[in-house]
Amino acid sequence: MDRLIAAEVFISIVERGSMIAAAQALGMSRAMVTRYLAQMEDWAGARLLHRTTRKLSLTAAGDETLSRCRQLLEITAHMAVSTSSSDEPQGLLRISCAQSLAQSVLAGAVSQYLRRYPQTAVDLQTSNHAVNLIEERIDLAVRITNALEPNLIARQLASCASVVCAAPSYLAAQGTPARVEDLAVHNCLTYSYFGKSLWQFSRAGENYSVPVSGNLSANDSLVLLSATLQGAGIALQPRYSAAPLLASGQLVELLPSYQPQEMGIYGIYTSRKQLPRTLRSMLDFLLDWFANDPQWLATLNATPASKTTPRT
Repeated sequence: MDRLIAAEVFISIVERGSMIAAAQALGMSRAMVTRYLAQMEDWAGARLLHRTTRKLSLTAAGDETLSRCRQLLEITAHMAVSTSSSDEPQGLLRISCAQSLAQSVLAGAVSQYLRRYPQTAVDLQTSNHAVNLIEERIDLAVRITNALEPNLIARQLASCASVVCAAPSYLAAQGTPARVEDLAVHNCLTYSYFGKSLWQFSRAGENYSVPVSGNLSANDSLVLLSATLQGAGIALQPRYSAAPLLASGQLVELLPSYQPQEMGIYGIYTSRKQLPRTLRSMLDFLLDWFANDPQWLATLNATPASKTTPRT
C-alpha cells in the first residue's frame, strides 16, 4: 500500500509542479511528501526529478516511471469488477488538438463517443503548438503533421487534405492563378507551423515546390480562414475547414488539378504498454469515425458552388 501511495504522491508532484502544492492537494505534510518521493526513487532505483529553485522537471527515468505509476493506479482503480459495466470505458480523458480540428471535426466526433460511452468524460484542450503530454496532463494529443518526432508514440487516424482557396473579391481584384508558379506573385496568407514560405504540390506524378509570401501570417488556421473570407489573399487551408465555404461559394477553390501535400492526422500518447481502456476505446473510435462518418467523408469530396475562370 505504501508503494501505491508513493506512486500517487509522485504523480501529484509532477502534475502540480511542486512538493508544496502536492502536499496541500493530498492533505499531507511537506515532510511526508518528501519521504514518499524518496521511497519512489528508491523503488525505481534512479533519480526521478531535477530540482531547481524555480521548478521541478522529470529526468528520463522519471518520465518512464510516471507512465508506469499512472498505469499502476489505473489498474488498482479497476480491481473491483462490476458485472454490469466492467467492460465499459469510464473516467476522464484529456485531449489536446488545434482549434480548427476541435471546432470542425473533434467536437462532433467526441460527442458521438460520449453518447456511446456514457460513463466517460472528455476535457478538450485547444492548442496550436505541440504539447508536453506529461507536464500538461494530456492523455491524447491529436495532431496534423508530416514531421512526427521519432521518439513519439503515435497512431495515424486519418489523412488531412488541403485546398488552395480565395474569396471572389480577391480574385476579382488580383486575378486567378492558372498555374502553381503564379502563386509566387500573389499575396499568400501563411501558417506559422506549416508551409510558412514553401507550398508543396503534385500533379500527374510530378512534384512542385512553390515559394510563397504575403503580408499576413498566423499560428491559427482559423485566423487565416477568416482573413481569406475578407479578401485578404490566397490561403492553403485544411479541406475540412474550407469545405462549407467552398460549397456556398464564399470561397473559390484554386488550381484544382494540382494536389496540395497531404498530411497525417495522428493520435499521440505516452505509452503503448498497458494502454488504459478508455484511451484505447477513444483511439479505436476515432479510427473508425474518420473511416466511416458521412459528414467527414463529405468534406473530403466537397465540390465548389461554381468555378471561376482564370484571369490573366
